[in-house]
Amino acid sequence: MPLAHVLLALIVTVIWGLSFVVIKLGVGTTPPLLLASLRFLFAAVPAVFLVPRPPVGWRSLAAYGFFLGVAQFGLLFAAIALGMPASLASVVMQAQVFFTILFAALLMGERPGRHQILGGIVACLGLVLMALPRLSGGGAGPFLMTVAAAASWGVANIVSKKAGRVDMLGYVVWASLIPPLPLLAFSLMLDGPGQVLAALSHVNGGMIGAVAYLAYPTTVFAFAVWSFLLSRYPAATVTPFALLVPVAGILGSTLILGETMRVPEAIGGAIIVLGLAINVFGLRVMRRLRAA
Repeated sequence: MPLAHVLLALIVTVIWGLSFVVIKLGVGTTPPLLLASLRFLFAAVPAVFLVPRPPVGWRSLAAYGFFLGVAQFGLLFAAIALGMPASLASVVMQAQVFFTILFAALLMGERPGRHQILGGIVACLGLVLMALPRLSGGGAGPFLMTVAAAASWGVANIVSKKAGRVDMLGYVVWASLIPPLPLLAFSLMLDGPGQVLAALSHVNGGMIGAVAYLAYPTTVFAFAVWSFLLSRYPAATVTPFALLVPVAGILGSTLILGETMRVPEAIGGAIIVLGLAINVFGLRVMRRLRAA
């Protein structure tokens, strides 16, 4: 991979990592589900008029839009609004890799490799270690919501996998038409019409900046670049860059939000990243050991 494309991959991981910081800042002034609704509204419009619809049915787009937009990001935004630290969320969300492997085995008959099973077990140990300090008090709810958001991401990955080889940018843009109305409806029910209308009638720079960052760099630009790289290079070359997403999330949360991770959370996060590394690099390590 030439240096220019390496830099593009690094830019994507930084954008995705910092998105957790932006979400934390955004839900401080805007109802979380309303913010999620606006994120997908502006990710879809005006892009749907510029990006061709991929050759898949609306059922696939609706399922992907629901699990990615309504379930995953609805739960994530709400969890962060309820107190889930952005740094911790950026790590826990990477459990989606192992949820994807599990759902692929259960729903599609795919058999995970030994290195994937080992990576999943290691990551689960990390999740348990991070969860233990939060199982008592008010931290359990947001943490479990974030885990559920990661599981929803896993389901969305299975939906897109069943869609076949399609233009991922077009798939994401057209699927983004699905979440805005359900998320707005949930916001009206949970936050109340008064709070939603107050937020929409008092739009400020922070709200505009959060929506713009989450809709365009995070969704449209990052997915376009990621799809471009995956179309030119093997997945094993591109996907390891995703390991840097929680690194960017933790650094951004520390520098911008002043968050600090407790010792069990830091150790648990490191174990999850270790599990991800085993999942990504384990097969190649095993082959080299056999060859040696």
